[in-house]
Amino acid sequence: MKKNRSSRSWIIKQHRDQFYKKSKILGYRSRSAFKLLELNEKFNFIRKNTNLLDVGSSPGGWSQVASSIIKNGKIVAIDKKPMEKIKNVVFFKDDFLKEESKNEILSIFQKKIDVIVSDMAENTTGNKNLDCIRTNSLCLQVIDFSTKILKKEGVLVSKLFMGEEFLEVKQMAKKIFKKVKFYKPKSSRNISKETYIHCSTLNSL
Repeated sequence: MKKNRSSRSWIIKQHRDQFYKKSKILGYRSRSAFKLLELNEKFNFIRKNTNLLDVGSSPGGWSQVASSIIKNGKIVAIDKKPMEKIKNVVFFKDDFLKEESKNEILSIFQKKIDVIVSDMAENTTGNKNLDCIRTNSLCLQVIDFSTKILKKEGVLVSKLFMGEEFLEVKQMAKKIFKKVKFYKPKSSRNISKETYIHCSTLNSL
């Protein structure tokens, strides 16, 4: 009974959400598409010639946004969950954390790329501290992989949570990148601890 009430409450909140409604009207697969639109408006890192990797891409909201901007570059998306086809996006279903998957990504691009974006988060457990730790650990994995695939002047944008391991993420990012900034889009829910890290220009490692 409690689970049913919780599910009904979630559905009601979704239908009251202006970004949820807008995503349905505009044909985006998720409300999170607006987060990437806001991030790109602020930092201007996705352009028509960009080569981009979308980590944790399902259901495809961020890949949709990237595809609408990128005309001459390549977009590769990866997620453990399935994702329906999107024009100009190469998707493969696999676990980003596996070394084989990372090697596959490097093989598909065959060169250093311009941008990595990640809206990846672990499934919630109900324990906010644990959820924070697990999602921020994913962010650390994406930052680490950026050293292998990004161009010197490349950009990384990734979700993280304010809380456990936030400082570790910040310190690692500043060690690897010359510029590190944080931004919470208006389309992020007010009650959410999520924010986004924007990193640009790799240091000499």
